[in-house]
Amino acid sequence: MKKDDLIVITGAGGFIAGSLVRYFTDKGFTNIRAVDIKPIDRWYQTTEGVENVADCDLDLRENCYRVAEGAREIYNLAANMGGMGFIENNKAECMITVLINTHMLMAARDTAPDLERFFYSSSACAYNLKMQEQSDVTALKESDAYPAYAEDGYGWEKLFSERMCRHFMEDYGIQTRVARFHNVYGPYGTWDGGREKAPAAICRKVIDAIETGSGEIEIWGDGEQTRSFMYIDDCVKGIDMITHSDNILEPINLGSSELISINKLTKLAEGYGGVTLKRNYKLDAPQGVKGRNSDNTLIKQKLNWEPDTPFAEGLEKTYHWIREQYLARKAGQVVVE
Repeated sequence: MKKDDLIVITGAGGFIAGSLVRYFTDKGFTNIRAVDIKPIDRWYQTTEGVENVADCDLDLRENCYRVAEGAREIYNLAANMGGMGFIENNKAECMITVLINTHMLMAARDTAPDLERFFYSSSACAYNLKMQEQSDVTALKESDAYPAYAEDGYGWEKLFSERMCRHFMEDYGIQTRVARFHNVYGPYGTWDGGREKAPAAICRKVIDAIETGSGEIEIWGDGEQTRSFMYIDDCVKGIDMITHSDNILEPINLGSSELISINKLTKLAEGYGGVTLKRNYKLDAPQGVKGRNSDNTLIKQKLNWEPDTPFAEGLEKTYHWIREQYLARKAGQVVVE
């Protein structure tokens, strides 16, 4: 890659892809096309010197062909997704995302003859649900996606799109790379409105309890459900390393192996706010699988690296960033939630 080769990043108005745009800009790349369906004033972050293509619906084939033309690398992170509340209540919308990856792969094949790499962001939701029924879950290794029994809607779309990437590599020679993300969090992410994930939701709820003086927090489920959470800086570094590897030709885990319960997450957030809140457990709320963790054996073997930011360290940064956004909104400023 030369510094002025065209890099196309879809979903760039969102959290992870927006951070990836900044990451490659900081590395000195000068020809980045950032694409998102949202108007530019609703992007979580924008980076100076980047070609921003807003209001661009990549469900539509012609838009994918337009933005992919001449690309040297494509990072496809565009998707209809959110936290567990959104995923469980919008299965059809999540499934429709299959159009984006299908059309982007076709566009890569037909309009980018010099393409070096095509990265696709999959998810741990692609894993077999029957292996995630206990909070002290055994960490999931890549082969555990089969026999297939993925998260309904979102997980099945991811699994299908992974296969698309595999077959486009086999049939057309497109060098695809696929990473299964495990719960990415950090500053510049969704923190309110229904699409936020657990770390941001809990931080916001603690801040809201402090600011309103309610002294209470609602937690979905019994709080014993567990997850691993990956800090955004680890995520974008991992995307870069996986994409440019020559020996990762199958989907690979990209996530922390530090298992955290929702109760522990809440306790950490309370600590940053200097409070102890009454916990109201909403047992009928969407809560997903009981436990999910990332087995990082393969990524350590292939890259001699794994995401390693301690959760307490990353969550503290996230908490203080969300507090800034919360207080700015409270003061009447326009913020992206």
